[in-house]
Amino acid sequence: MRKIIFLSILIFKLIYADLASADTNVSESAKVFVANRNYDIDYRTKILRSYLESHNSPLADDADKFIMYADIYQIDWRLVPAISGVESTFGKHIPKNSYNAYGWANGNYQFKSWEESIEIVSRALREKYYDKGATNISKIARRYAPPSSTWSWKVKYFMEKIDSVPVEFDL
Repeated sequence: MRKIIFLSILIFKLIYADLASADTNVSESAKVFVANRNYDIDYRTKILRSYLESHNSPLADDADKFIMYADIYQIDWRLVPAISGVESTFGKHIPKNSYNAYGWANGNYQFKSWEESIEIVSRALREKYYDKGATNISKIARRYAPPSSTWSWKVKYFMEKIDSVPVEFDL
């Protein structure tokens, strides 16, 4: 019985320590979980790929990357693709070879690949928006796309079109 209690306390401490240390950095356990996951068979990848294909988006082949980086940085998996819908019609209207489907730096930033762009934008949304108090789409919009009064509802619109589950963090 003592062993069971000891193990229970040890497991609780390990879990609590991991949660307590997870400030703005992604925990190592989350990275391992994501690294071991097959995103090609994830239902969200199938939904997103189909949606992007329906818009003839060059981002369709990277649907799994949107999901993977959303999981790593613990953001809604529809947010970054929805931003690309608002900013560039899902990557179709971007500066040549920029891979900048998100209007990043007013469209003046060049990424090396679609995957790099997805990773950088996802990480920045976590670290520079969510973690600094921009906890819903309206608050993100104030920093991401000022002075637009339509950006947030357009992002929410595309998020709900990608998957009709309510946008929880903006209710």
